[in-house]
Amino acid sequence: MGPRIGFMGAGAIGSYIGAFLTREGHDVTLIDPWPEHVEAMKANGLHVSGSQGNFKAPVKAMHLCEVVNLVDPFDIAFIAMKSYDTEWAAHFMKRHLRQPGGFMVCSQNGMNDETIARIVGYERVVGLIMSSISVGLMEPGHVTRGGAVGRDHGHDVFRAGELSGVTSPRVQELAEMLSCIDGSYATTNLWGERWSKLATNCMGNALTALSGTPAGVLADVTPRFAVLRDDVAHEVVQVGTTLGVSIEPINGKTAAEWLEYRADMDVPGASPESRSQSGPAATYPTTWPTSTLQDVIKGRRSEIDYLNGYVGRRGREVGVDTPVCDAIVRVMRQIDDHEIPPDPDNIDRVWDMAYGSVASQASV
Repeated sequence: MGPRIGFMGAGAIGSYIGAFLTREGHDVTLIDPWPEHVEAMKANGLHVSGSQGNFKAPVKAMHLCEVVNLVDPFDIAFIAMKSYDTEWAAHFMKRHLRQPGGFMVCSQNGMNDETIARIVGYERVVGLIMSSISVGLMEPGHVTRGGAVGRDHGHDVFRAGELSGVTSPRVQELAEMLSCIDGSYATTNLWGERWSKLATNCMGNALTALSGTPAGVLADVTPRFAVLRDDVAHEVVQVGTTLGVSIEPINGKTAAEWLEYRADMDVPGASPESRSQSGPAATYPTTWPTSTLQDVIKGRRSEIDYLNGYVGRRGREVGVDTPVCDAIVRVMRQIDDHEIPPDPDNIDRVWDMAYGSVASQASV
């Protein structure tokens, strides 16, 4: 028999991975707090659509209140909740994890591996990065994927790794399991992969969310989007490398190239407007909403404090300024608090907050 697999969280990622693994014959249980979604899956299975075709998986789905009746523990428990739900979700699943031998998979945006590890033990956590995958769950029982699949090394979607960086049979087996969905490999540089994914999330997610506009459209609306996006990458890399992380390439550029990107800002008279676009566009389909934009559309709290906010906090710890990330957080929190609506004009608000003093000095 194969491992018993549980998903704490059947949002877009949890549903997508769970549906494919179920179709492959794995023993999968999806647990989610959205009642209508659970009922839809129970009644009609989980409908998958999009760039990898259409199918329906007869998944096992459970409400939170039903999990108390589980008898057999899970060998693998995926934590696929929003970052702010990590702590309670890990505690919730801990008692349903096989002891010994069971482990949790941190399959989320943000840097939540150590939060889970403090709850269940570092030896019982595996990190999973999902790079350049665009999925959405916009109605109960139906998950869809936009964009192309990626099965070339370096463009593979799934990267599984131990927190310690060692190669282990379980991360190799996890990578092989996920290869039924898309390109997948075991990595010995989990933290470098995490910071690379953090950068792509910080570059695109919040800027699209606060503008209410997908990345491909936003790039046509204002050239300021590209400059802000690339400056975010520079800030993330500067913080991560200062912390000693060997960051994997971001959108085809090495960490060293991103560090060099803003060098021209030290030239007297330089301004953000004078800087040419350096980084390639993110790989979202033109009209695809990022996960944070999906949260805004649904009226749900964003993960901004765990993305750009995390970068700002770590930057302050090591003396690295992050003016663009900090400005994004300020505007995004106003949207979360329903003080302002998402609007493309918010790009200009971030711009003014981040560059106001620089722009005024350059004009003197």
